[in-house]
Amino acid sequence: MNFDDQHIWHPYAKIPNAVPTYLVESADNVYLNLKGGKRVIDGMSSWWSVIHGYNNPVLNQAIKDQIDSVSHVMFGGLTHQPAIDLCQLLIQITPPGLDKVFLADSGSVSVEVSQKMALQYWYNKGRVDKTHFVTPRGGYHGDTFGAMSVCDPENGMHHLFQGVLPKHYFVKKPSLGNTSKALADLKKVLKENHNKIAAMILEPIVQGAGGMNIYEPEYLTGARSLCDNYGVLLIVDEIATGFGRTGKLFGCEHANISPDILCLGKALTGGYMTMAATLSTAEVAETVGVLMHGPTFMGNPLSCSVANRSIDLLLSSDWENRILQIENIMKSELLTLKKHKSVSDVRVIGAIGVVEFESPLDMKVVQEELIENGVWLRPYGKLLYTMPPYVIKDEELLTITRAMSAIVHSFKD
Repeated sequence: MNFDDQHIWHPYAKIPNAVPTYLVESADNVYLNLKGGKRVIDGMSSWWSVIHGYNNPVLNQAIKDQIDSVSHVMFGGLTHQPAIDLCQLLIQITPPGLDKVFLADSGSVSVEVSQKMALQYWYNKGRVDKTHFVTPRGGYHGDTFGAMSVCDPENGMHHLFQGVLPKHYFVKKPSLGNTSKALADLKKVLKENHNKIAAMILEPIVQGAGGMNIYEPEYLTGARSLCDNYGVLLIVDEIATGFGRTGKLFGCEHANISPDILCLGKALTGGYMTMAATLSTAEVAETVGVLMHGPTFMGNPLSCSVANRSIDLLLSSDWENRILQIENIMKSELLTLKKHKSVSDVRVIGAIGVVEFESPLDMKVVQEELIENGVWLRPYGKLLYTMPPYVIKDEELLTITRAMSAIVHSFKD
């Protein structure tokens, strides 16, 4: 047993960790170089954030340039140009109407901030009874308490805390083919409870860590309309879907909707620094007034600088065609796996490929086999999925899909 096993907690793990952790000595482009000489393709983009690959010279230079100026300064009473530039850029590229920006320090915190905005909005309107949220089942919004309270209460990762979390309203999960039923359930809950509901929160088009569920744009259109009809704010969590992952710059664009509040994170800095953002409309911001939140590392200049360069790098590339090519390859390689008896479903959209098995996977065994095949993926539950960096080459992507196929075919048909 080494020091790491005995003393360091890893995400969703115990000490000592029952599943091996692999030491990364360096990384470049889409590759992780592990201790012992093994070189693997990162099909996870380090939890969906490293869209431009590792050790990117443009992003490296952004950090180097900024660190010689100012690496950090408190954001209370002070500001700096990288933060101003980033906020201007986010307002420019996000759905119309979102022109106020709060810079947070993680995705979970951006969700907490969005909830505070919604609660303060109604409080300042004299509607102190509107203190609840409504959200589709199957969602995941983070690991802090407010965020946990709107994650799936039964099949999510936080059922242990249900006794102490605030109780909110959960509606039928949207999926391909059930949009009408899901919207009918949402309408019923809003009709009966809108006087108690501050906001609806959802992930657009793809529900991420709650099950990698893909649904139809019409649900977003319907949800926006129902929220308007019943006087409920709409919060859209684009932490996982933002910055091109689904084939659109933002998931909202699949339905051409604008939320009242938008959460961003993960790929915001290209995976270099921890950072997130919560955007709102002017009407929400003006009603909220003084927003009661202020992280120590809010608007960190290093994070802002690399976020600006990461977004510029994305927008100056042929990212739409690249995502489409990734999608086409994954559809060609993965959809045929549906025929296997061990597979429940295969789902692909943009640069997201998911194989859902009939039974939970043995993470230790599967991970060892994937590494042997030159690939880093992180299966969980019944899901084996990939969200590769956008800069991945076709042959590298095929290495990932073939490794996933090998896992499927390791089960007896």
